[in-house]
Amino acid sequence: MIDDSTVKHVANLSKIEVDEKEIQEFKRDFERIIEFFNKLDEIDPDVEPTYNVIPLKNVMREDEPAKPTEREKILANAKFKEEGYFKGPRVVE
Repeated sequence: MIDDSTVKHVANLSKIEVDEKEIQEFKRDFERIIEFFNKLDEIDPDVEPTYNVIPLKNVMREDEPAKPTEREKILANAKFKEEGYFKGPRVVE
């Protein structure tokens, strides 16, 4: 399966230094990853992929026109306002 030289090669490509203990840990991790991918290869190709466990359905409300809120009521609690608009701090000097 995975040997020390493969782990050292991947470590070199990843620009990381590994000692002998880490090489053994990486070997076990790589073998588990390869084992997982081998299990994925066993899946029947005729099975339809599942993107969502729960079927999603868009729930839309009717767009009903309504009277807009009065400007004075919206600006009532604004600390800074000018000529009927919110006033913010200068961004560009």
